[in-house]
Amino acid sequence: MSNIPDSLRYTKEHEWVAPTDAALVYRVGITDYAQAALGDIVYVQMPKIGEALTADKVCGEVESTKSVSEIFSPVTGKVVSINTELSSTPEAINSDPYGSGWLFEIAVESEPEKLLSASDYAGITA
Repeated sequence: MSNIPDSLRYTKEHEWVAPTDAALVYRVGITDYAQAALGDIVYVQMPKIGEALTADKVCGEVESTKSVSEIFSPVTGKVVSINTELSSTPEAINSDPYGSGWLFEIAVESEPEKLLSASDYAGITA
């Protein structure tokens, strides 16, 4: 069974969202379930800092030894930070998807809605 922290919010496409210390800035990554399904991650293509993203639209991809999977933006906003460490250590997504394996941070205009709770997400991964 995958690790699904209660403190995060999720999408049906297997991204997670967490508030940061900055107002209306959220950290985004892929879930433990997604990284396990992908297998050994070898490359990550992320959005650029300053790029405007739209919720539910493709904003990057994760490549593993098994396949390539698209990353969907869970919210609409502007990218304010990316995890540059992943360019040299993409496997951090496998070992720590909710910590050092985060992808990017996005500034939004209002609190995100329509995200899944941990229990709702657990229901779609069961």
